[in-house]
Amino acid sequence: MDDSLAARLRGFGPLGILAAIVILAGNALFTPLSAILVLVWTWISRTPWREIGYVRPKSWLRTLAFGIVLGAALKLVMKALVMPLLGAPAINQAFHYLVGNRAALPGILFLIIVGAGFGEETVFRGYLFERFGKLFGERTWARTLTVVLASAWFGVIHYPFQGLAGAQQATLVGLIFGTFFVLKRQIFPLIIAHIAFDLMAVAIIYWDLETEVAHFIFK
Repeated sequence: MDDSLAARLRGFGPLGILAAIVILAGNALFTPLSAILVLVWTWISRTPWREIGYVRPKSWLRTLAFGIVLGAALKLVMKALVMPLLGAPAINQAFHYLVGNRAALPGILFLIIVGAGFGEETVFRGYLFERFGKLFGERTWARTLTVVLASAWFGVIHYPFQGLAGAQQATLVGLIFGTFFVLKRQIFPLIIAHIAFDLMAVAIIYWDLETEVAHFIFK
């Protein structure tokens, strides 16, 4: 691989900026093209895989268990406590079509595992944190800014199809996941947690439990 090409891809000159635009626009064609392009960019630019969080866990079993518990518990807390405090409606109209809709499950499961778990975490935690880290540095204020910017961006992309409540929830989840990533620099626990979070959300909707869960604390 050409050293100068790799250096230019890692930099913030014309080629580096063009690569970022292409990567971030990839999902406009299909999901999860952006995440696939991140992996291609990492390889061609000779960026260490650990920089985007692709580090082999010491224990896959513990990582799996941690991710499932974190994601599922976080969804329940968001639905029953946080979102009601923010005035969110009990019913998520964007996904209400999933209630009892067995035919829609294969498609939504693909989006959850490939599009959200692998795709969004690779882009919004792995790639953006690497890019912002190189741009701002690694001081505490810079890491904090990275978490805030990436989380806000993560929230914004959810607004068009999930509305204000969806954007608020995504931003808060982004802050939690982003803080974890800054501290641990590991993507696999977050991929698993993201999948578990969304699976819990789908389960609540599918079995028509949204109102019960949303009113579990605040009757």
